[in-house]
Amino acid sequence: MKSRWNDTEFTSVVEAYVGKGINRDLAVRTYTTRLLGQDPELVLHGGGNTSVKTAWTDRDGTSVDVLCVKGSGWDMGTIEPQGLPAVRLDPLKAMVGFDELSDDEMVMLQRRLLMDPNAPNPSVEAILHALLPFRHIDHTHANAIVSLTNQPHGEDLIRELFPDTIVVPYVMPGFLLAKACDAAFRANPKGDGMVLLKHGIFTWSDDPRAAYEDMIAKIDRAQHRLAKGRAKPFTSAKVPKSLASVAEIAPILRGAIAIDTGLEGAPKRLILEHRCTESVLDFCNAENVESLVRRGNATPEHVIHIKRHGVALPAPVAGELDTWKDMAQVAVDAYQADYRAYFERNNGRVGGGKTMLDPMPRVFYVAGVGLFAAGATRKNALVGADVAEATVDVITKAEGIESFEALSEADLFDIEYWSLEQVKLTKQVEKPLTRQIAVVTGAAGGLGLAIAEALRSEGAEVALIDIAQDAVTHQAKRLGGFGVACDVTDPAAVDAAIAKVASHFGGVDILISNAGAAFQGSLIDVPEETFRKAFELNFWSHHYMARAAVRVMEKQKTGGAIVFNVSKQAVNPGADFGPYGTSKAALMALMRQYAVEHGASGITSNAVNADRIRTGLMTDEMVTERSRARGLTPEAYMRGNLVGREVTGADVAAAFVHLAKARSSTGAVITVDGGNVAAMMR
Repeated sequence: MKSRWNDTEFTSVVEAYVGKGINRDLAVRTYTTRLLGQDPELVLHGGGNTSVKTAWTDRDGTSVDVLCVKGSGWDMGTIEPQGLPAVRLDPLKAMVGFDELSDDEMVMLQRRLLMDPNAPNPSVEAILHALLPFRHIDHTHANAIVSLTNQPHGEDLIRELFPDTIVVPYVMPGFLLAKACDAAFRANPKGDGMVLLKHGIFTWSDDPRAAYEDMIAKIDRAQHRLAKGRAKPFTSAKVPKSLASVAEIAPILRGAIAIDTGLEGAPKRLILEHRCTESVLDFCNAENVESLVRRGNATPEHVIHIKRHGVALPAPVAGELDTWKDMAQVAVDAYQADYRAYFERNNGRVGGGKTMLDPMPRVFYVAGVGLFAAGATRKNALVGADVAEATVDVITKAEGIESFEALSEADLFDIEYWSLEQVKLTKQVEKPLTRQIAVVTGAAGGLGLAIAEALRSEGAEVALIDIAQDAVTHQAKRLGGFGVACDVTDPAAVDAAIAKVASHFGGVDILISNAGAAFQGSLIDVPEETFRKAFELNFWSHHYMARAAVRVMEKQKTGGAIVFNVSKQAVNPGADFGPYGTSKAALMALMRQYAVEHGASGITSNAVNADRIRTGLMTDEMVTERSRARGLTPEAYMRGNLVGREVTGADVAAAFVHLAKARSSTGAVITVDGGNVAAMMR
């Protein structure tokens, strides 16, 4: 491992913050914290913590000694100065002298010592940082360190490699850990750092660069020791040559772990992330993978993201997925039963009163295919996948020396059901479409984009599909979604696009089939080619898209929603608009047929009939043409409805979102036109 320190970058970052009035020590600490946090081999997603001791000016003008320590909820890789709240140092340090202190009491007392009452909670290891007599303290959960500590003779390996470093047996983070580390430091005040077995490592110095580079040097030494072990510690099992694709099996897994809420037809789904590096495949293909995945977590806090262990599944053979699906369901059912028993055992041990989390697994290790991590959102799934990959790395390297040995079941339960984590659960509020994956066609602009934005604001993960590649890529990135360029009139391209979505997110729950164009002309004069193009885009493309999406939904067995953009032309045709009106009328029939054929699977099929909406489809030029055809001014034409106002794209998008949520409506049409008697559904 190499140092990332850069003097030019250091000076630039620090001076920029100081110029904004930030305490210099805090500005320095922000830079060095990011250096550590940006290396996934050191910390992941909120793990680790850092601190600096400095002088602070109180509101009355007096100088106060404080500890600026990483705050709860902040990620070291992207931390800002406000993510290192200042806590009064002396009374914080004195807390280590208490005989007992519960987690809730510790949090309360630390908050009372904050210089800014609106600051985030200080780290649960703030007391430990305070009592160590050094200006800069760095703490990471480096893979290399836990690969050494998490094995039967891990302590011997650490003492051999770092003879001058303090070694502390595992103690749960918080007050008890601070007490244990205080005693260990007092016994060896000249120690050059501290390794917490099965947890991580601390380095320190009054000089920020020295503390950082000592961390890097120690990790580098640990990595060199691991390199002496077996690089390929696993014997690979035989994997079939013909494997099913990620797109084929992800919806099966996603359906198997949908969480039953007790409400008929309303399971809580999870989003999936797939990883398939060489090291991940070596792990998934190991003959003893079922044993490996049950060993436990690399570091304690990982249990929060991926639970205590994962699920190993055999390779899925192409064309034989029914058997594999049954095996996956059996494995998930067994996992749930095991999890409930684990909860009951340990909840009783701690006196009861804990609220059981959902019992679904969070990681699958599939031979020949790789790992799948599950989370309530795409972000959660990415975090889980990163943690699972780190776990694979740690176990592989530990097995290369001796064997991986994690914390006990009791220790992991105490972290997973830590009171501080349980409190966080009560504060989590999900949006209506969180956990759902929505596909929108014609989404690079106009109405399609407005619908995608509305769905995203309701919590859905969104896949934007459009023929305009640059535009759809840009808009997907802006929304934090997934963009796919596709000609929706090409059935093979549509199947490939939905497969990409299923591979990326794990499946499909909502389809907004919106793409279309307003082909004009009288029936006796319009060229046959134009008529056929109208049906290709306004009818056949919707069938291709719905067919591909429904196939995924049927695999998931968690229901779904399809909403077609039909048009008032389907029920109230206009002059010289034959190709458009007839193709849209056919589309309405298609919508009803999907409702009939897939309602029993909980898949709804509905439509929105909108009229006179200024979008990429209905341009100002087209407004002028249609108003002239009806003998009206453009303004009168656009306001020619019962409520006398122009209908916007946002109005129409809201109707699509409503039908995407509607569990008890299918075969229905919502008209959004301000009131047009001739277009009212009968």
